[in-house]
Amino acid sequence: MNPRVTGAGTPPAPALVLTPGEPAGIGPDLCVQLLREPARLPAPLVVVADPALLAARARELGLASVSLPVAKTAEALPALLAEHPVACLAVPLRAPARPGVLSAENAPYVLETLDQAIALCRAGITRALVTGPVHKGVINAAGIPFTGHTEYLAARTGTAQVVMMLANARLRVALATTHLPLAEVAAAIEPARLATTLRILHRALHAQFGLAAPRIRVLGLNPHAGEDGHLGREEIEIIAPVLEALRAEGLILEGPLPADTAFNAAEMDRYDCILAMYHDQGLPVLKHLGFGETVNITLGLPFVRTSVDHGTALELAGQGAAEAGSLYCALRQAAAMSGIPA
Repeated sequence: MNPRVTGAGTPPAPALVLTPGEPAGIGPDLCVQLLREPARLPAPLVVVADPALLAARARELGLASVSLPVAKTAEALPALLAEHPVACLAVPLRAPARPGVLSAENAPYVLETLDQAIALCRAGITRALVTGPVHKGVINAAGIPFTGHTEYLAARTGTAQVVMMLANARLRVALATTHLPLAEVAAAIEPARLATTLRILHRALHAQFGLAAPRIRVLGLNPHAGEDGHLGREEIEIIAPVLEALRAEGLILEGPLPADTAFNAAEMDRYDCILAMYHDQGLPVLKHLGFGETVNITLGLPFVRTSVDHGTALELAGQGAAEAGSLYCALRQAAAMSGIPA
């Protein structure tokens, strides 16, 4: 899985790169939909995939063949993008892909598409990465430890710490921990890591979302934010001291707050983002407010990365029932965050 990008001196181009994700899922279906309506794209687009997979999925969906110029090397992409709104960087499947049928043989293919996309961003050929849904289980079944895009991208770019944030038109929620078993969450709420999370979040809201003075609400870990220590002491011993120290640095922070009242709709205009302590503390509320219109964003990487807010939907693959709304949202968000003009 060695990236084939050698053009490190290539000047930045206003293009995005997309990885379709699990080949047995709806990612290829969504790519085919994008290819049929290139005028809806917010910027030129590189799809890193097996072009034969996309052609086969178009046939399975009963669609006419889509025109997609293919590059075998990254160096050929700038010239293709100068002439076409979408181009494909070819990465071959390891085994035939059938809609809805997982194959561990294709797990290395999924990760190679990510590696190639990372290399494109780091070389400046593309400005931002948009990812389709992967299936964590089948990657692990292939003997490759994998907890999610967020952690993989951090490791592959040598980024010590990143922040997972999801956003839609009504709400932004960032996470202090990501894909951890609930039993491990409390031990992962460490002062230094929490402080770094809040600094990364503050910088991103300022630099990439245009907020001059971001206002962040921070949730407690325990019910009722610990109830003055009677339901847990993490708020008193860890969270509150970190918030006090960061306020001295100029960050506008509210909390720690009870999670069951912090999302009050009447107060949404009082803050720009909520930091939840763990995955299922904040994301159910956000997805209830905008499922299918929510974007997953990784903050702190050396490039912008966004993703859809849904999974592989194996049962929908190849059926013509997949909705591309979240993917279009992710593309528009990536373009906006990376400074590509609307």
